Amino acid sequence: MTGDGGPRRPPAEGAGTIRVLIADDQMMVREGFSVLLNAMPDIEVVGEAVNGREAVRRVRELAPDVVLMDIRMPELNGIEATREIVAAEGVSKVLVLTTFDLDEYVYQALRAGASGFLLKDASARQLADGVRVVASGEALLAPSVTRRLITEFSKLSQTARPTAQTYGELTDRETEVLVLIAQGLSNAEIAERLVVAESTIKTHVSRILVKLGLRDRTQAAVFAYEARLVTPG
Repeated sequence: MTGDGGPRRPPAEGAGTIRVLIADDQMMVREGFSVLLNAMPDIEVVGEAVNGREAVRRVRELAPDVVLMDIRMPELNGIEATREIVAAEGVSKVLVLTTFDLDEYVYQALRAGASGFLLKDASARQLADGVRVVASGEALLAPSVTRRLITEFSKLSQTARPTAQTYGELTDRETEVLVLIAQGLSNAEIAERLVVAESTIKTHVSRILVKLGLRDRTQAAVFAYEARLVTPG
C-alpha cells in the first residue's frame, strides 16, 4: 500500500513483485493462500476481501496486478465482481478460484473477463505459477481442463453465437492463431508451430483482440469455441 492510500502503479514488465488481492469469504482459504504466496520472492499479497463488493472496492484502492477471486461469495458474487473490475479497465487481472473444474459459473466468469481459473486444491507451485502467468498478460488456459469446460458450458450462453461475419475481418493466419490460442498454446508454442518469430505472434494476437473487440486471450478462446472454430479434441 502507498502511504497516501492511493493506488500504486504496477511494476514494469519483468521487474518488481506481483501484487495480489485475495477475495474469498472463507478465512482459512485467504490465510492459506496468503502464506503460500508471500513465501514467493516475486509475489506479495497486498490485501484481502471477504465478498465481491469489498473486492471491487479494494481493487480501486490498491490496483493489484492479480485478483484471486472466489465465485460464490455474499453481497456480490465473483462473476459480477469480475465484470465490474474488468469494466473499470484498470490494471488488475482476475484469476478465478473454484472447487470444481466443470462448473458453469467458471464459464460465466471467463465470459465476464476473468483471465483463467485455478482449483482451490492447487499446489503452492501451481498457485504461484498461475499468478505469474496471468500477471504477465497470458491466459491461464490448461488445454485439457479449460477446453473441456468451455466446450461443455458454451451452450449455456444466452447470447447469440458469433457468426462467420463476426470474424470475417480476420486474415487466414489470424484465424489460425485464434484457433491455437483456444487450444491453450502460448505465444512461444504458437510461434514454434507456425515457424515464425514470437514477436510476429504477439502482433497477430493484438490484431485479433482489436478486430473482435476482445479484452484478452481468454475471451479470444471463449469466442473461438462459441463460433465453433474449435471442437473438442
